[in-house]
Amino acid sequence: MNRPCTTLIDVASLREALASTTPPRVVDTRFDLADTAAGEASWRAGHVPGSLYLHLDRDLSGLKTGSNGRHPLPSREVFARTLGAAGITPSTQVVALDAQGGIYAARLWWMLRWMGHVPVAVLDGGMQAWVAAGGALSTEQPVTAPAPNYPLRDAAAPTVGADELNRSLGRWRVLDARAGDRFRGEVEPLDARAGHIPGALNRFYKDNLDGDGRFRPAAQLRQEFGSLLGTHRADETVHQCGSGVTACHNLLAMEVAGLSGSRLYPGSWSEWSADPARPVAVGG
Repeated sequence: MNRPCTTLIDVASLREALASTTPPRVVDTRFDLADTAAGEASWRAGHVPGSLYLHLDRDLSGLKTGSNGRHPLPSREVFARTLGAAGITPSTQVVALDAQGGIYAARLWWMLRWMGHVPVAVLDGGMQAWVAAGGALSTEQPVTAPAPNYPLRDAAAPTVGADELNRSLGRWRVLDARAGDRFRGEVEPLDARAGHIPGALNRFYKDNLDGDGRFRPAAQLRQEFGSLLGTHRADETVHQCGSGVTACHNLLAMEVAGLSGSRLYPGSWSEWSADPARPVAVGG
């Protein structure tokens, strides 16, 4: 690839890159919250040739304590070992994909940026776009030469913790990526309490996509997120969701829109709602 891809890559560009002398490392992140083995089984049944698989619970999350959310981040040291085992170095172009609209691929995209990694992109349209374009599928398990643990660099993706966010409500614009009924507190199938962080606005992650499952044009995303941010800058914005996964989709969409610098609250609603002392709002 002539220059790094840092947000999205289309199928045609990925096919061209895979045929080059320096192909990217493709990482499949397909996952199903209701059947946590389904994503890896789908990868084994057919994947982009040469792609590796990383599992949300096993590889892209850390240990749960009961109060740090459903998908806490691993330590940077642990994730550095995961990346090294996948053969990923600071110069590796990574392409992440899934079959769920990009939510798990965006989690990996964000986590690599959190490690200071620049050349990482999400396959726009995911596995569906790859198959629709006639992309080949393989069942062969790739042989990967492991690299040293990924070097610990300054994070290129900032975070905020629950206590800091609680102290600063009203200062930041908080965007919640969950579906509207969960945001409003009408239903809560997963977490301790229903509702949302006071002052948060709802931006359902699926609103970032067109009907074909690809991200909306950058100009449209910029207008839509701009209307939510109001007078707040991108770097005064915090993203959250249920467990810190779909929020990464909004972070990627803002990056596509040219709105850089916003933060992730990794624990998100699953962590926030676990503490009865933290305030909760309901309704629109």
